[in-house]
Amino acid sequence: MMSFDNNFPPPSTGGDRRLSTLLHSPLSSPPVAFQQSARQSSQQPSASRAARQSSPAENETTNSNLFDFAVRSNKSTSSKKTTTMTTAPAKLYGKNLSDYDELDVDQLLSQLSPEEISILAKEVDPDDNLLPPSERCSYECNKEATGPLNRKKLIEHINKQALETPDLPEIKPYVAGTVRGKKWVAPETNGNTEHEDKIAIDIDDEYGDALNTASQEEIIDLAAILGFHSMMNQDQYHASLLNKGQPIGLGWDGVTKATQPKVYPPEPPNQTDPEDSIKRVRDDDSKLLDLNWNNIKNISDEKFENLFNALVENTHLETLSLVNVGLTDRLADKLAEALEKNCTLRVCNVETNFISPVGIIHLVKSLLKQRSLEEFRATNQRSQVLGNKIEMELTKLIEQNPTILRLGLHLEYNDARHRIASHLQRNIDRSRLRRTGHFARTYTGGWVVHKKAK
Repeated sequence: MMSFDNNFPPPSTGGDRRLSTLLHSPLSSPPVAFQQSARQSSQQPSASRAARQSSPAENETTNSNLFDFAVRSNKSTSSKKTTTMTTAPAKLYGKNLSDYDELDVDQLLSQLSPEEISILAKEVDPDDNLLPPSERCSYECNKEATGPLNRKKLIEHINKQALETPDLPEIKPYVAGTVRGKKWVAPETNGNTEHEDKIAIDIDDEYGDALNTASQEEIIDLAAILGFHSMMNQDQYHASLLNKGQPIGLGWDGVTKATQPKVYPPEPPNQTDPEDSIKRVRDDDSKLLDLNWNNIKNISDEKFENLFNALVENTHLETLSLVNVGLTDRLADKLAEALEKNCTLRVCNVETNFISPVGIIHLVKSLLKQRSLEEFRATNQRSQVLGNKIEMELTKLIEQNPTILRLGLHLEYNDARHRIASHLQRNIDRSRLRRTGHFARTYTGGWVVHKKAK
């Protein structure tokens, strides 16, 4: 079905029909000036009809007037410096394209007849793998099913058709004993295949005699000197270094076996009394310089809090080791608060605990308050990988600390490792120069160079 706009008369000839189709296409729309001229022509049908029925002389006069009007309009348009082009919105079947956005597709489909739906289905190929092929393809077989699918009978029918169908005739019939094409001939060999696979080494007579008369220990020593470690086990290698003889079964012709690992006795349990050590830290015992709570099980959170509270007022403790004691983020925050107020602690070790990356940041950030800690270790925590964001933040905090000399953290990214290693090296050099008296602290916190006083 085709409908036309009220502004245009229905087409009558082939040229008018193509023009009307072009004007009503959704991708192009006639200009406003053309619509106005068409509207005026449609409102005065009698004048146009009279002009068509007039004499040839009148038609010539009319054409010349139209030509003069077109020339004048062209001159007036070209004389203007700027022109404004206004186009009407694109239309489809007499309606704007925006009017079709609110149409109900289901309502339109319900108004179609089965024949129209079948025609529409042939034109549409949905790209959806969830639909079965029978619904995606235009299947037009209207035969009724003869019965349920029987896979066995179907395979028998296919085999029967394959056997009954004659083979395609050959271009050249097969003839027994006739050779077609080039026959493959094996390359000639001299029968010395074993010697060809071996590597030939040109050795002087002197070295050849020395190798032929060398003992097994001497050959092992030679292999160790040449770097053939993969040909020896650890016992052979160390025996060659120590110039020892090899036992039976472990020599050059023996089977390479793994060396049995050495058995080390387990470490004795930590006998430190938490209650007594807390009391000594609270009393600021001058003899207590190293406190080790490593591997002590079942320490309550109350004891940790008492230790951290006592650490605030302590002025003699220098080393604090809390390895594998079950520290969490809450206790790590308490320790960070104590490190911000303690100015005598030099080493803090909290490895193998349950501290998150955020808790590690709080601990490292607390070291910037007093700037007295020289060694901090916090590897093997709950999260093995800190992440790029955490590592970059730790790098910025470490670069602001001028006193830390050793840091025990597993960093994954090369940028963070390189920057932290460079900063620690600068701190070590600065500490060495300050210890030898070549540096002096200024009021702004920096360092200035001066010669050591004699």
